[in-house]
Formats: sequence, structure tokens, C-alpha cells
Amino acid sequence: MAIHVSDADFQDVVLNSDVPVVLDLWAEWCGPCRMIGPIIEEMSGEYEGKAKMVKMDIDANPQTPVKFGVRNIPTVLFFKGGEVVDKQVGAVPKSVFVEKLEKLF
Repeated sequence: MAIHVSDADFQDVVLNSDVPVVLDLWAEWCGPCRMIGPIIEEMSGEYEGKAKMVKMDIDANPQTPVKFGVRNIPTVLFFKGGEVVDKQVGAVPKSVFVEKLEKLF
């Protein structure tokens, strides 16, 4: 299951992670966000122990999206070693997320 993160625990969960992190920035009212939500959940099982799938509600946590310049959702950020190394804006097929994540291993 994907990890739900807040502005408060973002540093510990995402930036200090010893495995790659896929961060899904979403909102309840966002239709395309609901389309990729199940993909992120599915990948959390497939990559358990190898990568973290993390979700953040931007309405409840405004600081992190501003820090990373997120203007549109869904935005998925790919972190490795505490740094953003890739980004995907908008709803895309699962294969796109898998391809971007696989490059981080």
C-alpha cells in the first residue's frame, strides 16, 4: 500500500529514503489524479522493498508542492538520494511510471 505523507514527515519519508521514491501529488477533486491513484497503489506492491510509492494531498499539504514548483496535478516526482531526478505531469499509462522508476535502479 502506498504511504501517505504530509509536509511534516516529508523529509523523513522521502528525502531521507535509502530507496527510490515515487511521489504522487494529488487532490480529491482532481479527476486525472483518481485515474493514476490505482496505478501507484499497484506499483507499491510490485516494488515493495525496492522503492517507496508515496502520495501527498496537496490541499492538506501546501508547502511541499510549492517547494518543488508544482503547478498542475497530478504531478509525480521521482526521487533518488533525496533529489528529484524525474517528473511526470498528467495522467499517463502505468508503463510510463514503470519505465521512469526502473531507470533509478
